[in-house]
Amino acid sequence: MSKTETNKPMTAEEVSRLKTVKAKSAEKLTNTEKLTNQGPAMETIDGRSFPKGMKSIGMPANEKAAEGKVLETDHFYPTHSDFEYQPKLEAKKDRKPKFIERESFLTTEGVKTIFGPDQRKVYNSTAYPWRCVGRVESALGSGSGVMIGPRHLLTCAHIVDWQPNNSTGWLKFTPMYYNGSAPYGSAWGTLTYYKYKVAGPTIDSTEIQYDYVVIVLDRPIGDSTGWLGAKSYSDSWDGGAYWTHAGYPGDLTGTQRPTYQTGIALDGDFWSADDNESMTHKADIWPGQSGGPFWGYWDGAPYAVATQSAHNPSENFASGGSDLVNLVIKARNEHP
Repeated sequence: MSKTETNKPMTAEEVSRLKTVKAKSAEKLTNTEKLTNQGPAMETIDGRSFPKGMKSIGMPANEKAAEGKVLETDHFYPTHSDFEYQPKLEAKKDRKPKFIERESFLTTEGVKTIFGPDQRKVYNSTAYPWRCVGRVESALGSGSGVMIGPRHLLTCAHIVDWQPNNSTGWLKFTPMYYNGSAPYGSAWGTLTYYKYKVAGPTIDSTEIQYDYVVIVLDRPIGDSTGWLGAKSYSDSWDGGAYWTHAGYPGDLTGTQRPTYQTGIALDGDFWSADDNESMTHKADIWPGQSGGPFWGYWDGAPYAVATQSAHNPSENFASGGSDLVNLVIKARNEHP
């Protein structure tokens, strides 16, 4: 049994006992202002200007980590930020009605993505690690993602606008986006690292195993936000309510404000190999949260193990495994 399998994440109860860590230094606003004012690279198509698309780099199916190697990447906590294990909820004055009433919107009998009482909470926090999560936009719509390196974004593959000749459309990431505010500015994708080109609107069982990409951004926005580590998922963690998920749902907030949920259990599918692991879960999910991370804590430090992918009438699905971590390692090594 590997070290990853025996080293379980902290339980929700253990995390709830952790205390907020206060910032050790003041955050410098000059970098934030510079990031905010920097626009994307542009290209002209049929006489019209658009944000420039990205090149894509695939990881071959047989490219694996060394046998027995524990796959994980480091996290980075910027000491100019508070470290909160429970984020500050949005102020009462900012609360709004649900954007979509699910009960009237979902008319098909048995269709669910919310199981029981809705456990999601809307937050507005610039503390770590919540500041690492943000809103993803592309020509296909909006999703969610998380910083996983200095200029490396982890999100779902099906938000990427795949084009011929190994290129993609534009992609924009705004960490801790809240009702139009962008405290750290926005960054634009320059490269897409992928394992499998997952293209919606429907996602099959094979695609669920690979529904993640690592986007190399045009600036090191992670120096301001920090970033999460990544770890390979182990089936020995199945059923443990270890995980937190955050994203930008279309129903609750119209994708304009982030929500989070804790105490989530994942269940790795037994027919999936550990390197490309699909997982089922009963977290409360709506379109817009796709690409949002599932993370746990080891010794108080956050590590992402999966991204939100898809749903059917009875279950929601996430994508992870050692291939996800290997993709992060490859992107960070080749484009630090």
